[in-house]
Amino acid sequence: MRFTVATYNIHKGFSQLNRRMVIHELRERLHGLSADILFLQEVVGVHARHAARHHDWPVKPQHEFIADTMWQEVAYGRNVTNRNGHYGNALLSRFPIIGYENLDISAHPFESRGLLHCEIKLGARGPSLHCINVHLGLFERGRQWQIRALCERIRETVPKDAPLIVAGDFNDWRHKANRMMTDALGVVEVFEAVRGRPARTFPSVLPMFRLDRIYARGLVIDGAHVHYAFPSARLSDHAALAATFDTAIRRAR
Repeated sequence: MRFTVATYNIHKGFSQLNRRMVIHELRERLHGLSADILFLQEVVGVHARHAARHHDWPVKPQHEFIADTMWQEVAYGRNVTNRNGHYGNALLSRFPIIGYENLDISAHPFESRGLLHCEIKLGARGPSLHCINVHLGLFERGRQWQIRALCERIRETVPKDAPLIVAGDFNDWRHKANRMMTDALGVVEVFEAVRGRPARTFPSVLPMFRLDRIYARGLVIDGAHVHYAFPSARLSDHAALAATFDTAIRRAR
């Protein structure tokens, strides 16, 4: 079975530098990706101030607004709560989500972070796919602790023979998290496997840093693509990543 995943930090539905609300354009562009499974970070569940200031602010939480009829299954993990509402990570899927859990992996009180672990059934006869959506911290020491927590979570809850995808915004400026992930879990970063290096995704106007990643284990990688800020509009400060996988194990010729 072939399927496509995408990951995108949507910047709470605002353009770079928060100049304008772009959640409507963003939904249209994400629908255009036609991903089967969508990993989203910085997704607003509720924000009273934005709802009062913008007449076209969605009535629904952003993950439900984006999903619309394109993705029938949604999971949301609240990571940050403030006086106006809350936001976090979300996973949207065309396949059934048979279970999910959101874990607090905040490294210190000043920066709330989480990982959203979903188990997805890939068709009636397909395997269960474990998807972990992450948004790691800005400080290296905290990220190292968060990667160790992520690795421990996978060791404890994901069978070694089960297909696995870990995707999101790693904020990994110095590539230390990349080495920790591949060494500890036996995963591969899909752009590194296909193109030799993780993709540049930040800032989206002139990408220099390789912050967003898609890691996989137990799957065949069929392709990987970067969507650089959607040329018609600067919809976020990150680029979107997409990858196509196959659950079949291909024999060497």
